[in-house]
This record gives sequence, structure tokens and C-alpha cells, in this order.
Amino acid sequence: MQATLSEQELVRREKLRELVELGIDPYPAPLFEITHSAKDIKENYNEQTAGNYKEISFAGRIMSVRDMGKANFAVLQDSTGRIQIYVKRDEICPGEDKTMYDIVWKKLLDIGDIIGIKGYAFITKTGETSIHVSSFSLLTKSLHPMPVTKEKDGEQFDVVTDLEFKYRQRYADLIVNPGVRDTFIRITKMKNAIRSFLNERGALEVDTPVLQSIPGGATARPFMTHHNALDMPLYLRIANELYLKRLIVGGFEWVYEFSRNFRNEGMDRTHNPEFTILEFYVAYKDYLWMMETTEQMLEQTAIATNGSSTTTIAGTTIDFKAPYKRISIYDAIKEHTGTDISDMDEDGLRSLCKGLKIDVDATMGKGKLIDELFGSQCEHHYIQPTFITDYPIEMSPLTKKHRSKPGLVERFELIINGKEIANAYSELNDPIDQRERFEDQVKLMERGDEEAMFIDYDFLRALEYGMPPTAGIGFGIERLAMLLTGNVSIQDVLFFPQMRPEKLKQAEGADPMQVINDPM
Repeated sequence: MQATLSEQELVRREKLRELVELGIDPYPAPLFEITHSAKDIKENYNEQTAGNYKEISFAGRIMSVRDMGKANFAVLQDSTGRIQIYVKRDEICPGEDKTMYDIVWKKLLDIGDIIGIKGYAFITKTGETSIHVSSFSLLTKSLHPMPVTKEKDGEQFDVVTDLEFKYRQRYADLIVNPGVRDTFIRITKMKNAIRSFLNERGALEVDTPVLQSIPGGATARPFMTHHNALDMPLYLRIANELYLKRLIVGGFEWVYEFSRNFRNEGMDRTHNPEFTILEFYVAYKDYLWMMETTEQMLEQTAIATNGSSTTTIAGTTIDFKAPYKRISIYDAIKEHTGTDISDMDEDGLRSLCKGLKIDVDATMGKGKLIDELFGSQCEHHYIQPTFITDYPIEMSPLTKKHRSKPGLVERFELIINGKEIANAYSELNDPIDQRERFEDQVKLMERGDEEAMFIDYDFLRALEYGMPPTAGIGFGIERLAMLLTGNVSIQDVLFFPQMRPEKLKQAEGADPMQVINDPM
């Protein structure tokens, strides 16, 4: 059921009706030739280049108007920014008929309408590069009032900050908050830089299934659906790892994928149920090679995104310049708890966690307990990029055993600003060992661990054909984007973060942020 229209919405619909009665199509055919952008004109127009700006065709959204009687100044916004325009009645309406100015421009246009203009560039007496309009046409009538913001000297200083509005109406947020658009442009630069780094080294970008019969490749709680034609349950992928490894078995030596993944778990400032992981796998390499490659890629990506290897988030400067610190997970835990856990069994770990007031339960095995211990006591200390290495075998069911340290595997996690950004292995390619690791996961599942892995028998069969020694890694793209754009919430680097249906947002006693962060 449609909500009752506000007074402003009713007024705009009345203006729409009047425009139609005047014979003006408020939504004309889409073709409008554009010759210049706001950024181009503002950055490049001067006395020497004036000849290039004598005939301008420009389109944008009306963001503000200053009424001066028979002339107006207005600000239009296109995808590159904002520019001032000057509209004079006698110039856009030569002759007796002043309809286009007195009625259309003065009375029937609103903030938010999209118009096309013809004119030429000039500089006002106050020194502002502007467009002198010779004609204009309405391209789109806006029926919903724009959020109110304020400007001073052409710059916004009162942007919309209401989170309910920002995340639910991202389209409007992008219009009124230029910084939001900049964030997503930088994210695109980041992804392009990563692709360039990989492509230049011979990696092949691939696609793997989103709907999977077995949710493999990670320990996480999946979303489940049903395929009607096949009459079988399917899962939204939690990771693409096992499919990419199948391609290594098939003979590709370096594959990567920007994978949209889904995990039916909690939501907070660093977690969303739908997110992007970059994973790549390289034959005949190990986790030590992967550390060096990761350093090189992230340093180059930071420079391509921000023009520098450094970024600032919440007042903290992070430097992506290689090399990065390396420390084993056992040494990290010893450093921050004072306890050496390398020889502890499950009972000892559980007692230590309880002594440190870490919430644990009987479903947690040794690997999960160590993970909780590191997460609560250590992770937040690592602000600059740091590789946490050499994990216990219980934490890593898909990882090759360490070549020289019994009980450990060749794995690292990259921690930046206190959060995991990447997870990498020397991949397990022994099919017998892999089967045993999967069976251990089933035992955890039987104890009630909803994040334990299923056995993927087809993947085991693939390994039996023979997978070469391989290094693999997965990056949390949104977390990396948060770092490189200086945003502390994952919702700020997602165009459309997951939210409750709007009709539930006013539930009794509901906190607006809880509405945003709670799972569906």
C-alpha cells in the first residue's frame, strides 16, 4: 500500500500536470548529446582554452537556485561534480513568449529536476567558472523532494548523516553527498588495480557456481534454498575455494575470482551476510611466496587507489609499503597473554579461555578455542599490516602440514587495523589427508558446530587425479575497501547493505542502528 503523499510531493505532481498541459514532455526520449563535464569545464577553462568552451552541451541535476528576478544562478550536478549556471530570461526566451522562463523555469522546475542546457563558459565577477545558458530543456521531472543540505562557496558543509536514510536510500545519498560517490569510485580503482596486478602476471579470471550442492571452502553457516526442477536443496556459496582448486587440478596454473559469497551469520560494522572475496590459486608456489606477492599487490593497489602507500582510518595511519611484519600465532598469543599454548590440549585451552573470560562452550574444538583466544586477546593489537603465521592443524582443514613443525600447517592471516584482511595457505593436496580432515569436521558438526565443513566427495575425487603443489589466498574486499577509503563501517563501502524491510523499522523499542545491523 502506497504511503500518503506529502504536501511537497503533491505540489510536484501538480507541476508535472501543468508541464504536460504546456506540451512539454517531462520524460522525453533519452538521447541528449553531452560535450563537456562539470569537472572538465572547472579544471580546464581559461583565457587560452576559451575557444573550446564556446559551444557547451551539458546535462545535470538542479541542486540549488538563486532567484534574481529576470536572471537566476543555479547549480547543476553531473557524475563529475557541480558547476554554476547563469540563466537570463531575455536570452533563453528571445521575443514575446517568455513561457520557458516565467512559467517553466521560475514556477515548474524544482530542486532535483534533471535538465539539459546549451551555452558557453565564462568566469563571474566573483571568479567562479560558470556556464552562461542560451537554452535549456527538461529531461526528467523529480517527484520526490531532495534531502536538505547546505552549501557555502560551492562546498557542502551540512551533508546528510542519518544512517537509516543513507543505507536505505543510497540513490539519494549519492546525489547529496559527493564524498560517498568518491568512496565508490576509489573502490572501483582498487579492484581495477588488483585485476591489473594479477592479469599482468598471467592470472586467469574465472567464474564458479554461486549455487552449490555442498557449501565448502570455509567454516561458516550457509544460506539454504531449493531447486525446484532438480528437486534438491542447494546452498549459496560461502567460498569458492574448492572450485578454484578443481581448476588447478584441470591444468590452469593461476586462477582468480572476485566471488560474491553469502554467510548466514551475524551483522555488525565489519560483517554483512553478502560480501565479496577475492581468491586466487597458483600452482607450484607456497605460502612464503604468497606473502611476498600479497605485499607487492597491496602496496601497488594502495598507490593506485589513493596516490600513496598510506591511508588514514579513524585517525590512524596505515602504511601498505612492503615488507610486513611476520609472527606465528603461538608467539602472538604468548606475547599478549603471557601463556605458551603450543602444548595445550583442548581442556587446557578451554580453562585458559574461561580464565580470560572468553565465552566458550562444549561444541568448540581445539581449533575454535585457539581462534577465539587469538581473536579476543591478540588481533586488535596488530594495526600495521602483519602476517600471523603457522597455525595449528585443527584450525585449518584445507591446509598442507608444515614442512618442519609437527602439528602446524603452512598458513597465514594478514591482519591490518586489528582485523583479518586475508587468509592464505600452502594448499593441502594429499587426498587421503584431506579426507581425514573432512571427517574431523563432521565430528565437530555432530557436536553442534554449525560452521563445520561438509565432506565434498567430488573435491576429494578431483584431488585423487592429482593437484600440483599450490598456494592460495582469499581477501575480504569490503574490509580492504574500508581501509583504503577510510571508512569504519562495512555498510559505507556497500552500495546497498542488507537491512530489515522498511515496514519493520519502526518496531516498538527498535534502535535505528539495530535495524540496520540485525540479520533478517
